[in-house]
Amino acid sequence: MLFGMLVSLYTSRVVLAVLGVEDYGIYNVVGGFVAMFSLISNSLSASTGRFLTFELGKGDMHRLKQVFATSLTIHALLSFAILILAETIGIWFLNEKMTIPAERLYAANWVFQASVFAFMMGLFSVPYNASIVSHEKMSVFAYLGILDIALRLFIVLFIAYSPWLFDKLIVYGLLLVGVSLIIQLSNMLYCSRHFQECKLQFTFHSDYWKEMSSFAGWNFIGCTAGLLKDQGVNLLLNLFMGPIVNAARGIALSVNTAVGGFVGSFMVALNPQITKSYAVGDYSYMMSLVERGSRFSFYILFMLTLPILFETELILTLWLNDFPPHTVNFVRLMLLLSLSDILSNTLITLQSATGKIRNYQIAVGGVLMLNFPVSYLCLKMDCLPESVFVVALFVSVLCLMLRLLFLRRMVQLSVKQYLYNVCLNVLSVSLIAAFIPALAYFQMEEGWERFLSTIFFCIVCSSLSIYFVGCSFSERKFITDRVRMMKKRIIG
Repeated sequence: MLFGMLVSLYTSRVVLAVLGVEDYGIYNVVGGFVAMFSLISNSLSASTGRFLTFELGKGDMHRLKQVFATSLTIHALLSFAILILAETIGIWFLNEKMTIPAERLYAANWVFQASVFAFMMGLFSVPYNASIVSHEKMSVFAYLGILDIALRLFIVLFIAYSPWLFDKLIVYGLLLVGVSLIIQLSNMLYCSRHFQECKLQFTFHSDYWKEMSSFAGWNFIGCTAGLLKDQGVNLLLNLFMGPIVNAARGIALSVNTAVGGFVGSFMVALNPQITKSYAVGDYSYMMSLVERGSRFSFYILFMLTLPILFETELILTLWLNDFPPHTVNFVRLMLLLSLSDILSNTLITLQSATGKIRNYQIAVGGVLMLNFPVSYLCLKMDCLPESVFVVALFVSVLCLMLRLLFLRRMVQLSVKQYLYNVCLNVLSVSLIAAFIPALAYFQMEEGWERFLSTIFFCIVCSSLSIYFVGCSFSERKFITDRVRMMKKRIIG
């Protein structure tokens, strides 16, 4: 993940420089528009992951094979349906409604077709990806991630330094399709060889289809809300502000994705354990995973984001040299939003593990959908584009409270205990850790001395605050023992 973060930041810089701000914004908004077609697929993907992990936790291989075969059939049919939607409604909206300069519309259509193909490949391989995560083969997950990153780095270097003349936006989009094809085929090949259930067969079991479709149907609400929050608001920014603001959001998203990758890998390893512990009825261990998972995922993200929150402008200047207006505020607000959202991740996994999500999705998904209309009203009233992130931050906190209330009824989760052990804990850690870096930032003049001092204080203060304030005695002992073991290995 460290390798991925560094390469991601480097490639984002080169892509922005090579494509230019306008083409970068076009790629960001067109790719985001294609992602809108994942409205249905995301709900089915969540359903596939949940049912595979649940059956794996139960240890029923026969049911596991039937669930995989049914999900593979569903995703194959869905890939074909989305192709039809993309080539009809998608083409019309791209050419008639989106704000794209006329001279770049041809290139935008190429990017659109490339994005659709890559999306279809990713959709078909969802059951295979879910199997890797369900079996907790994190080394394979990591190796494929490194391969993906290395291939993307090669593409960026090619379009930046190739001696041939070509439309770089078009070639960039087509080469990314090639990367997606290689990664997805690698996933499928590994799963077919190592997991008994992962056979390429298109069979349909009506019982599982009913269960999975019911789960996916209600999950559809949450997926719709999530897409409207991200890609829907991105389209609003394009319609009201144009591709330059999309470029600023794209840069902020690159920073957020690079930093959030560390937490993503942590959650990928944690989520199957939560579902499996629920499947076997080990509720004590399950609640321990939920609370600790929320705290430690927040700590990881907080340690990485705190220096960026203070020195955003200088970091962007060193990274990109030049960047569009609003980028600094977009980066800060998106990172704050991620810190808020991360507290809900284990709660979402626990809710999915129960399989009872109808009322939850209606309530939480309904509130999450407010992002789109409220953001529209803000932009319609000529508010700054930053307003859409402020709206998202407010809605995120409200959804966290709703999730806690629903889980209190469903799995007897103690709201008071969660607020004390998690929310108050991370808030205390954050305030204590940020105090000294804030003094250094506001007291010193802008420049390298302030930058280095702020970074140093952020790392030291956040580490000490997490260790002494955030961790329990047993957790501190665990960390201390691990450090001693590492010292022994290094010293020999």
